[in-house]
Amino acid sequence: LCAALAAVADLQGRHLLGHSAHVADVTDAAARAAGLPDAARADLRAAALLHDLGRVAVSSAVWDRPGSLGAADRERVRLHPYWTDRVLRRCSALAPLAEAAAGHHERCDASGYHRGIGAAELSSGARLLAAADVFAALTEARPHRPALDPGAARTALVEEAGAGRLDPDACAAVIAGAGLPRPRRAWPSDLTDREVEVLRLAARGMSNREIAQRLRVSDRTVGHHLAHVFDKTGRRTRAGAAVFAIEHGLLPG
Repeated sequence: LCAALAAVADLQGRHLLGHSAHVADVTDAAARAAGLPDAARADLRAAALLHDLGRVAVSSAVWDRPGSLGAADRERVRLHPYWTDRVLRRCSALAPLAEAAAGHHERCDASGYHRGIGAAELSSGARLLAAADVFAALTEARPHRPALDPGAARTALVEEAGAGRLDPDACAAVIAGAGLPRPRRAWPSDLTDREVEVLRLAARGMSNREIAQRLRVSDRTVGHHLAHVFDKTGRRTRAGAAVFAIEHGLLPG
């Protein structure tokens, strides 16, 4: 059923043929690389097949147009995940897939669509599918550009993760699933691995001394790391830093 619906969605545009199955393959490979259980992988693959079902609410002329879109057509395009959500939630067997399927254009920094939600409201499956969709789309030709080779798509994915738009772990899994070298872990706001460790512990209410004992460093070192966290994130309190961690998917961890 999911494969049949995917084919219907892809028939909306000449450049979309096979896209949903491609995204499903990329998603499944990424889920395997991330170590997801078989049942979770199967559900996520099904969600990937259905992610663009809402495209049927938009004219084929819009999807095939080589030039820029007007404001009205851009809004129609931005609403296709909304229609994916609406359709799937009307079917009890497919409703559990709606969150991940309709979240493929959401971004961790809340710059995506259609809901404009951030990392704290996106499941790990939705983040993985979003990264897989970007990678698959980049390696397919579109009316306004040729297909990128996998190496160039990998670079673009790493840049999206570094900018805080896509989940870094999800991007790493997609890259690994595609058989490409894993990127170095990129944290939002250019935080270092140690700064993220300190931030996570501070967000859980641990004092500098408790953090120092956990990480086996001095209290002063913890203070320096927290100062860097505040400077890089633009937050000035532990509560603000904790909110930053939640917004960027750094918790739990």
